[in-house]
Amino acid sequence: MQVTLVQLAATLDSAVNRDQVAARLRDVEGGGLVVLPEGAMHDFGAPDHDLAAVAEPLDGPFVDLLAREARRLGSTIVAGMFERTDGLPFNTLVVVGPDGDLAATYRKIHLYDSFGYRESDRLRAGEIEPVTVTVEDLTVGLMTCYDLRFPELARRLVDAGADAFVVPAAWVAGEHKVDHWRTLLRARAIENTVWVAAAGQGGERYSGHSLVADPWGTIVEEAAGGDELITAQIAVDAVQHSRDVNPSLANRRM
Repeated sequence: MQVTLVQLAATLDSAVNRDQVAARLRDVEGGGLVVLPEGAMHDFGAPDHDLAAVAEPLDGPFVDLLAREARRLGSTIVAGMFERTDGLPFNTLVVVGPDGDLAATYRKIHLYDSFGYRESDRLRAGEIEPVTVTVEDLTVGLMTCYDLRFPELARRLVDAGADAFVVPAAWVAGEHKVDHWRTLLRARAIENTVWVAAAGQGGERYSGHSLVADPWGTIVEEAAGGDELITAQIAVDAVQHSRDVNPSLANRRM
């Protein structure tokens, strides 16, 4: 299956972001899985930026755009948005199928209360309900950014049948951050013998380095820091082969 990662830098103007997403998707070959970053609908902005005021419902203009593009491309699209609620919004991944229907949503479980920042002041954590979705012959588990630092979520996803993890992110730049990003993505691939496809925001504020890692933890494609598209072929056969050779999941005792 083809997977395409769209690395971009979102702005604080949701209409501009929709135009940017539509323009970037015009460069995508149809079919397979297309992954956009966390916050592709609207950037986080400064800590005092009111995300509740810009959050959208699941039938709002951002998801409507994704539905049109998914139908046009014949692809499944995963993208991050802020989902409107009666109180603090959710940090939500939406999965739109090639028919344009909403196939799944994942509301970020682990909010980024770390490195001097408190995401929980601005957003609501989702229920502890790991989410998988079938894309062609692969079962894909959904994670968002800071979730990557919690291997227990990855284990729950692989126990639910995941052959691949998709990780949209807005991984803030800083000391150690790119090294942590690459190391953690490879670790989740190695310890769970899954593909990992991670689409991050780029630009000055975020780390970029969107990448695809195979079930051995080898990085097969990686972006740098700017606006980029990267594409890779991923296959369930590679997952089964890695698990035959390295049956660490079957050998677990805890």
